[in-house]
Amino acid sequence: MNLLDIGEVARRSGVPPSTLRYYEEIGLISSHGRRGLRRQFDADVLLKLALIDLGKSGGFGLTEIAGMFGRNGQLAIPRADLHAKADALQRQLADLRALRDALRHVADCPAVSHLECPNFRKLVRAASRGRVAAGRLRKATDKE
Repeated sequence: MNLLDIGEVARRSGVPPSTLRYYEEIGLISSHGRRGLRRQFDADVLLKLALIDLGKSGGFGLTEIAGMFGRNGQLAIPRADLHAKADALQRQLADLRALRDALRHVADCPAVSHLECPNFRKLVRAASRGRVAAGRLRKATDKE
C-alpha cells in the first residue's frame, strides 16, 4: 500500500492540511494511522479529494457529498440529485446571460437616461425575476 503523509497529500491536492484534518473529522476521508505526528493517507485519497472538490464546485454541500460516499467508501451518487443540480445550473446560466445582456446594454446604450430606454427596463426586469426566483428556490431548499 502506497501511503502519503498529510503534507504530501496537501501539496499534491492543493487542499490545506487543516482542511484535510476537518474532512477526516467529519468522515469524508480517513487516514491509515500516523508516522510520528503526521497522518498517513492511502494514495487513493487524492481521487476522493478531487471528487469532493468537483462536488463543491457543482454546488453540493459537504453533508451531501459525504452521503455520496457509502459506508464502505464506494461512490454512490444519486442520479436524480445530479439532474436537479444540472437543472439549477441551467437556470442560473439563463439568469447570468440576462444580467450580462443588461450590463452590455447599459455600457452601449446611447440613451440620455437608461431609465428611459425600454430595452434596458426589460433587461432589468428579466434579471430581477431570475434573482427573485433563485432566492425563493434557495429558501425552499434550505427548509428541506
